[in-house]
Amino acid sequence: MQNYNKIQKFMHDFILSKKVINKSLFELEKIFFLKRKDIKNQYHIFITGMPRAGTTSLLNFLFSSDEYASLTYKNMPFILSPNFSKLFNMKNIAKKERLHGDGIAYDINSPEALDEIFFDNSKEYVENELVNYIQLILETNNKKKYLSKNNLNYKRFDLIQTILPNSTFLIPIREPLQHANSLLNQHLRFSKLQKEDDFIRRYMNYLGHNEFGINHKSWNVSINYKNINKIDYWMEQWILFYQNILNKYRLSKNCHIVIYEELKNFNYLNDLLVKINCKNIKKIDLDFFKNSKRKEIEKEYSQVEYKKAIEIYNKFKF
Repeated sequence: MQNYNKIQKFMHDFILSKKVINKSLFELEKIFFLKRKDIKNQYHIFITGMPRAGTTSLLNFLFSSDEYASLTYKNMPFILSPNFSKLFNMKNIAKKERLHGDGIAYDINSPEALDEIFFDNSKEYVENELVNYIQLILETNNKKKYLSKNNLNYKRFDLIQTILPNSTFLIPIREPLQHANSLLNQHLRFSKLQKEDDFIRRYMNYLGHNEFGINHKSWNVSINYKNINKIDYWMEQWILFYQNILNKYRLSKNCHIVIYEELKNFNYLNDLLVKINCKNIKKIDLDFFKNSKRKEIEKEYSQVEYKKAIEIYNKFKF
């Protein structure tokens, strides 16, 4: 998005800001491309939860199996019409580091969290059209299983499970102080970037990426910490978020908690692949998770909140 020219920015603003255009293109897609195959009982994967816990690395790792179809940057801005986007034949670019500055590189063929544009509709619309939408994505990629990364889909666990009963949710969790620090750093980074270039703010809004930056939306109502530029705010959000996950989904057979710190462990990854029925990865490449190193935290933070967070973290870990 940082290198889009004026025409590309106009196209993104014009298409992504108007639901009627997206839905109209979606209806055309169904007329020309929908084959209505039975995909309901396939083992689709939904990566969700708080960002900065390895969600993108996990997405790239599973996508490398060539077993799944995902939305990629080449589908932009025609997210609801993935087959139509082929007509534009976007020229590939050399891989470059994403705006997060975290060492993760991408090109137009890289998978990304884009399907919130579809899910940001009424519950009735999602119920009626989710199978059709995924079918179109599968059709354009000639695959049988869908792979999604969407940090908001944890709110739709029951809805998606009702429609796709064999789908699996992966919710990564990271050591809370490291996680809160990373969230804060990204918030400060994107706030600065968005002030310098308002298109970055608009682009992230279109995709429902309000985790960081000027238009940040909290996961839960803050109780004791309101200052989003301080680490304790993010620590409290971590506590509220994962306590909710613990209460609702920890024992669900279709939900697997992924420990961020274990993603460099070959045996852990191998066990995870077995759990989610992913069979195409014959050689596990740990380079996907090479950036998951602990960092020194010099910021002041509440020891009381950190103790609460660690207690929750250990319930997932052990």
